[in-house]
Order: sequence, then C-alpha cells, then structure tokens
Amino acid sequence: MSGRNDYSPNATIITTGGGGNTYRPRGLISAISEIQQFFVIEGQGQEIPAEFLTLEGSLDFFRIGAVSGFKEGLFLILLFPVFSFYLLPFVFKADDFFLTLTLNTVPYFPVIVNTLLCIYISRYYVGNLTRKAINSLFVGRATLLVAKSGFIYIAYYMLFKLSTPERVWAVAQHFNNPEQIYTDYLAILPDMMPLVIHCALIVLVSAIVPYGSVYAIDFWRRHQQKKNRNVIGN
Repeated sequence: MSGRNDYSPNATIITTGGGGNTYRPRGLISAISEIQQFFVIEGQGQEIPAEFLTLEGSLDFFRIGAVSGFKEGLFLILLFPVFSFYLLPFVFKADDFFLTLTLNTVPYFPVIVNTLLCIYISRYYVGNLTRKAINSLFVGRATLLVAKSGFIYIAYYMLFKLSTPERVWAVAQHFNNPEQIYTDYLAILPDMMPLVIHCALIVLVSAIVPYGSVYAIDFWRRHQQKKNRNVIGN
C-alpha cells in the first residue's frame, strides 16, 4: 500500500510554469483554482515535493499576489480622498448610519473581497505544494499592500504639513469660488490624519489577516490530528 510520502512521477498534475505550453494562472481566481487542484491531488495521498512548484511557478504566484495588492491599493488611493474628503462631508450630509457606513466601505471593497478570498484558501494550506503556492501568493500581496499603506500615510502626512492657510489660499485662487474651497479644505484638515491613519491601518491589517488565518487554521488542524492520534493510541 502506498503511503502519503510516496510520490509518483506519473501522477496527473496541472503544472505551473516552466514550459511554453503549460498552464499558468493569470489572476487571483485562477491562482486559487490551481491551489484547489493541488489540494485535491495531495488530499488523495500524493505528497508532492515542494520543488515541483518551480522558481518560475513560485514567481507566478508572487506576481499574481503583487498585482492583486497593487490593484487593491490603487483603487483605494483613487477613491479614498473622493469619498472621505468630498462626498461624505459635503455631498452626502445624511445622518443615516447605514448610508454612511456603506459609503465609507466603498473604497475598501476590493481589499475586503480579496482578503476574504485569501482567508478562504487558508483551508488548503496542508501539503508541500499548496503551502509553497499559498506562501508565494500571500507574500506578493502583502508586500504591495504594506508598501501602499506606507505610501498613503507618507503622502497625506506631507500634504497635511504643507497645508498652511497661506498655501491653501494660494492654491484655491486657481479655481472657481476660491473662498468656498479654502473654507471647506481647512474644515476637513483637522480630520485628515485620523482618517489617513485609519485607512493605512485597514490596508496593513488586510495584508496580515490572511497570514494569521492560515497559521491559525493550520495550528488547529495539527492540534486536532494530534488529539485524534492520542485517542486512537489509547
């Protein structure tokens, strides 16, 4: 009877990287789908060596994670100031808690969805190949999100420090109704850094949470396996 550590080179596996005609994941969903296939194969008793996922394959997963993090961060950078510093304080002045919460969530929507997807694939963190693929994917995504978090904070901190009344008035004069722009900008200025810190922390947490879920689920699974072995042994 073959054991879990037996590896058959004839096993049917969809490969990642290495050849011109081999399948290569294109985005986050296709990367998750390939990890699911690795999980199924390893779940059938084939302990695939981690080296089966070549350097090119690992870089593919890293690239997909990095692109995902870049898109999430870019979406946030573009929409965060629009919603936090224009729409919410000056356009939607409703006291409706649900509306305010919904509008506050819009810039974070891609971050939230992709974080949930990453948490979802934590359940596949079981074998050599799935662990290596998931680690590469998460490292790529986390690297870009941490960089975006730092960029958001530094950029707005510099803007906050440069926003003296004299400079704000000088810039406002280039627009129609400069008095209104000047007054509104100075009105939101005290709330700028607290909102920016809040935004940067959410991005940072979204980079860390998938890792935490992976290791928490893996720890729980190992604990349960150890507990079951002890029960069987007794």
